[in-house]
Amino acid sequence: MSEVRKMSHEGSHTGSPAGAPKRSHKRKAWIALGTAAALALAGGTVADAHDNRIGDKEVRVALPAGQTNPSIATGVGTGAEVAIYQSSGLGPGALNPNAPAGSPEKYTDPALTAGAEGVTVTEAQSLVVLKAIQDNLKAAGLTPADVITMKCYLMKPPGAATADYAGWNRAYRQFFANIDLTSKQVVPVPMGTSPAKAPILANNARPARATMEVASLAVPGWLVEVEVTAAYPAKGKR
Repeated sequence: MSEVRKMSHEGSHTGSPAGAPKRSHKRKAWIALGTAAALALAGGTVADAHDNRIGDKEVRVALPAGQTNPSIATGVGTGAEVAIYQSSGLGPGALNPNAPAGSPEKYTDPALTAGAEGVTVTEAQSLVVLKAIQDNLKAAGLTPADVITMKCYLMKPPGAATADYAGWNRAYRQFFANIDLTSKQVVPVPMGTSPAKAPILANNARPARATMEVASLAVPGWLVEVEVTAAYPAKGKR
């Protein structure tokens, strides 16, 4: 069983836009049933047996039961009228002037890892990508707190047997899922092998997430590419 957290979305008007066909109650019921089923398959559950319908302007995030700071959600349900933003896949910029062109190290930013030891190249690239996502969302009127799903594509570093999932996860915690859900306190997170400290961005959001290793990415030297889906919040709910 999973805990379900709710976030309501903009507006209380439930009618259709002018000129648009109205959804039938039967169609809304099928949408609600499908979302509830998806949450159940993902390991989630609705709050109560009588409250298994996703509201038109509602987002529900299902979380692992008993965990006060899980890294990701087990699933996310959205209402029929929730405004959604989908990013393109974003990779790291070539921000390291001292690294050879086309090398994985070229796509890191020394400013983001200053003072940290043992930072892997995947971790360093991931920090650049997550900062780029923050900027991408800002341009769309959103923040990382609004992200509800995420897909990450990793390539294994040169000479490695597999992709660096651990490095990616450390970088992820610098921008996501670093506020304890019970205490509401910011949780210190590590960078590389350095002791844990305050994250780059304090953020309560923990999206539903998939991470996979791929054979290649679009730009030579990239080890990380990430895309996100974000839900626009209700006005005044920041």
